[in-house]
Amino acid sequence: MWFRNARFFRFSKPFNTDPTRLEEALNEHVFKPCGPQDSFRQGWVSPLGRQGEQLVHSSNGYHLICLRKEERVLPSSVVKEVVAERIELIETEQGRKVGRKEQNELRDQVTLEMLPQAFTRSRHSFAYLAPADGLLVVDSGSSKQAEDIASALRQALGSLPVRPPVVQQSPAFVMTGWINGDLHPPTGLVAGQECELRDTGEEGGIIRCRGLELHCGEIRNHIESGMQVTRLALDWEENLSFLIDEELTIKRLKFGETLRDQLDDIDSDDKLAKFDGAFSLMTLEISRLVPVILEAFGGEDRSAIVEE
Repeated sequence: MWFRNARFFRFSKPFNTDPTRLEEALNEHVFKPCGPQDSFRQGWVSPLGRQGEQLVHSSNGYHLICLRKEERVLPSSVVKEVVAERIELIETEQGRKVGRKEQNELRDQVTLEMLPQAFTRSRHSFAYLAPADGLLVVDSGSSKQAEDIASALRQALGSLPVRPPVVQQSPAFVMTGWINGDLHPPTGLVAGQECELRDTGEEGGIIRCRGLELHCGEIRNHIESGMQVTRLALDWEENLSFLIDEELTIKRLKFGETLRDQLDDIDSDDKLAKFDGAFSLMTLEISRLVPVILEAFGGEDRSAIVEE
């Protein structure tokens, strides 16, 4: 159980999650497969997959959940082709033009007829609640997907006072300073060999650099011309490596050999113990990392957060 991405939401009000209540709330919105006329459905499933039945996996005060979304795959090109055939048939047999309104009605009709025969595909989205840290952490590099799981959780619980964390300094400004030497990252954080530079002007050009020494003259020249670093590879204490962007979204999260060695010490024949061990190691490391990230960008602005 290693997240590949991490998008953070900060609880803006005190939120104490009881695992039993959370389980009951999610059970009211458990996943059910698409019906014949459903374009998609989503609901909660066990994060342990076939290894478990509970919708919440709790360990050390962290609560892992999983949202499954199933959608029918009905390519628009297929619908368009069938609609075109029906329009041609009407115009030939009835000797009249099919108007835009009738075309839209035909499109809706064809979609309803074809949906039951369409294939389905599923996507599982994982997240965990960390009440002690005041965080909801979603395994997604997409802001929309992360918002979707937060919205589904809010629907299940009735209330979910979360928002993305706000920092005191612009992440792009700070990361640019790390590369041009004006600023220095906190102890333990080291820039890798990948970054994205974005032009702040109207044209908004983008340059992506990979496998380069980021402090080289070429990159400094781009920065001097007005470009800013909006995405940067970082290593942290040799335990984690990741790519962070100007929205503080962490992508391509990889866990170091030290953590993996600790996981290898767990009995590999006990899948549940292995899963729980990975989840515990991951949550503890992310819990250590988040304050470092927030402090690196000037500290968190907590003015809109209601403290206990």
